[in-house]
Amino acid sequence: MQTIKKQLKQNVTLLLFSALLIGYTPVMAESDQAAVELYQKARGKSVQQEEDHSAHADSTKAFHGVFYGFTPCDNCLGTKMTLRLNPNNNYLLVIQSTTLGGAKETYEKGKYVWDDEKHTVELTPRKGAKPRHYYIQDHESLALLNDDGTKITNGDADRYVLRRSDTVKTREIHFH
Repeated sequence: MQTIKKQLKQNVTLLLFSALLIGYTPVMAESDQAAVELYQKARGKSVQQEEDHSAHADSTKAFHGVFYGFTPCDNCLGTKMTLRLNPNNNYLLVIQSTTLGGAKETYEKGKYVWDDEKHTVELTPRKGAKPRHYYIQDHESLALLNDDGTKITNGDADRYVLRRSDTVKTREIHFH
């Protein structure tokens, strides 16, 4: 009787172990698919002629990022502006007007259009407000233009500039 129990115990253990081993069979389909994709990419590169894509590269990529500045204000101490130009031609403009009684923060979202010929960026808000125009001074700064699109020429013209956040040493940026 003990030999039968022992034999039965061994058979049950062998069956359980076999069932676990069969259930643990790794599937190679995903790695095979990855190998096929790598092969196709390599084949495509060898067949494809080298092309120069610089002629039609998107020049706006150089200006994506965050710009900020502190601009003058007629009825307040100044306006802190943070402009984020996103790669999908959307923007977020955060405006903080500082008064003696505190600060008022407003947000403006919309689309922007890049004009390489005029070296300008036009921000068009979603909520129907007037578009804002900026002149591209260099790869580090945008200068606010008048409502008619002309440059500001008064003595404070240099105070209407937004600078790229990664080019200025002191950063006081707020991300939303």
